[in-house]
Amino acid sequence: MILINARTTLSLLALVSSLLFLSPVLANDGTIAFVGATIIDGTDAAPLPNATLVITDGRVRTVGPRSAVTIPAGAEVVDVSGKFIMPGLINAHGHVGATVGLDGNGGYTTGNLLRQLGLYARYGITAINSLGGDEEAGFALRNAQYTADLNRARIYVAGSVVVGDSEQAIRDEVNRNADMGANFIKVRIDDNLGATQKMPRNLFDALVDQAHIRRLPVAVHLFYLDDAKYMLESDADLIAHSVRDLPVDQEFVDLVKAKNVCYIPTLTREVSTFVYESVPDFFSDPYFLKEVEPAILEELQTPERMSRMAASRSAQGYKAALQVAMANVGVLNDAQVPIAMGTDTGPPARFQGYFEHMEIHMMVDAGMTPLEAIRASTGVAADCIGMGDIGTLEPGKWGDFSLLTANPAADILNTKTIESVYIAGNEVPGS
Repeated sequence: MILINARTTLSLLALVSSLLFLSPVLANDGTIAFVGATIIDGTDAAPLPNATLVITDGRVRTVGPRSAVTIPAGAEVVDVSGKFIMPGLINAHGHVGATVGLDGNGGYTTGNLLRQLGLYARYGITAINSLGGDEEAGFALRNAQYTADLNRARIYVAGSVVVGDSEQAIRDEVNRNADMGANFIKVRIDDNLGATQKMPRNLFDALVDQAHIRRLPVAVHLFYLDDAKYMLESDADLIAHSVRDLPVDQEFVDLVKAKNVCYIPTLTREVSTFVYESVPDFFSDPYFLKEVEPAILEELQTPERMSRMAASRSAQGYKAALQVAMANVGVLNDAQVPIAMGTDTGPPARFQGYFEHMEIHMMVDAGMTPLEAIRASTGVAADCIGMGDIGTLEPGKWGDFSLLTANPAADILNTKTIESVYIAGNEVPGS
């Protein structure tokens, strides 16, 4: 087992990687100052009214009160008085993969990945930790993103979800992902509500051991409280889904805090399993409709499809599990367990971009304050996935942020008032 926290190691690696991949010729060459907005910076600091944010060569140069910041000579000045700036949202558990429409195998191509990364970005999600199903094109896009001309969402990758029928097979698959340059190792310890065989614990132990030999953190798909406790005792690094079978107990709270492991609720993953048994309310939300294809809506509303979901044992099981998951978020947040926003979007009918906003809103419904949910989706999420150069608007970090017309710290539904999105100081096309 490694003796230092895997998230700390990955933060250092991210900073080194940003230097290794930084192009010597920068397209975003110069300084832009955004003046007059209220800035929510993703840290524990209170929102800063009438502030100035200065971006130079894609990174934050300075941020502070308008009266205290000296804008460099020759900078482009953008007056954003009366508006709000917050860091780009980070999805700590998503997928950027082969989905096209409602086809989960529509094509793992660079073009399809860029389409999804552009979609995420237009919704203000500027980084996605893609936990499984990642192939060479995804790794290549990850490697190419440490540049000041970036204008699409960042991607981090795990490679395959590791499976195997022996310890050696498990170790070999971990090594294959590590050799490709994975940011995480992803594993499932779940039986899909009793429908499949769960990974034996001796194989799980071998996976964690091999991942840590390769200096990689392990993200765990789970459902049951007992498995969550076991993965913590085994020193795995990231809880990638809610505990959904039982209320979390004090033993779990004490263990997750002692291990300093982050918890990703993925509440909208549960929503996606049953919500199409009828016509969802969000099908009439203009913020959703601006990006969805009408043919997808039509197919999801066919009587045959809706009746199948209404009759599905698993759909109804996950609907009940959502209530447990919601209650557990409130308990863990009260206990100051680090919670990161994640959605498991990417598979069909888990709508990239929109579901991230729904997730944040549900986190508030579960008991978090708007500022806590924003931090869980920015600075805390970056820390949880070990990415030290994104997530907060602090000097030296990438200038990834959204400009909003209403205050999300006052009403979390205002995350949907994004007017424009910037990545590395570049405005995202169509945002």
